[in-house]
Amino acid sequence: MDTNAVSSQVLLRHGRGDLPLAVEAYGDGPPRVLYAHGFGQNRHAWRATARFLASHGWPGWAMDGRGHGESGWAEEGDYELEHFAEDLVAVARSLPAPPVLVGASMGGLLGLLTAGESPDPLYRALVLVDVTPRWESAGVDRILAFMGMHPEGFESLQAAADAIARYLPHRDRKDPERLRTQLRQHADGRWRWHWDPRLLGRVAREAPRYIPRLEAAASRVRQPLLLLSGERSDVVSEHTIGEFLRLAPHARHIQIERATHTIVGDRNDVFTREIHTFLTQLDPASCPRAAA
Repeated sequence: MDTNAVSSQVLLRHGRGDLPLAVEAYGDGPPRVLYAHGFGQNRHAWRATARFLASHGWPGWAMDGRGHGESGWAEEGDYELEHFAEDLVAVARSLPAPPVLVGASMGGLLGLLTAGESPDPLYRALVLVDVTPRWESAGVDRILAFMGMHPEGFESLQAAADAIARYLPHRDRKDPERLRTQLRQHADGRWRWHWDPRLLGRVAREAPRYIPRLEAAASRVRQPLLLLSGERSDVVSEHTIGEFLRLAPHARHIQIERATHTIVGDRNDVFTREIHTFLTQLDPASCPRAAA
């Protein structure tokens, strides 16, 4: 996979309450793809995919959501789905033309919500990564349980890598140094996740009440839609996928073999290839920006 396209970081102040949002720009020219990560992740999850697509004519922006990565933490704990959605809309509208939204898990939900509720074409198309408007609560509970397991942090990057290996035993172990983009070292010397701990209580408590809105929004999306699901995912299922396809019958669904909910990390080559195929099949004239 060609991952030579250069990237650079920019800092926007488009977030709700003028919250600074960190964005990584991949490739030359106006961004054609906007990447929205999942809960507890950050923009670096997209690095290999974004570099490949940028090198094939699809420059993009990968953003850190509020409370994640290098974006600002909300002083008032504004971490409801609504707040993340407002940030995503602001970033999308700052681009010269509607981008293709590629959203993993929470990022995909934000894409559906904002696309379905926008009065004008906010995105040219959407790629949802292992997420549906109604999800399997057992899988989400497992993710949240892991995220809450180490509030005291880790004594070293190796200790963090060991914890991840226990959580994702199907993954090949990687160099612990690669975790520097996922954790930050605090004054006490311990490494903690690169997200605001207040996210856990707020999102876990508030997200389920958005399900009716997400379902209604999905039924209103008219842009091209691709759902990529993991064969071994415990967050989406045959049932939730079937529900989604009835809401959005024009959507295309592809299941990626031997992948769990973390498709991007499990089978990145296959994942990226499917997105590239989808992008090359888009109508170049689809969804132009509505006149102001």
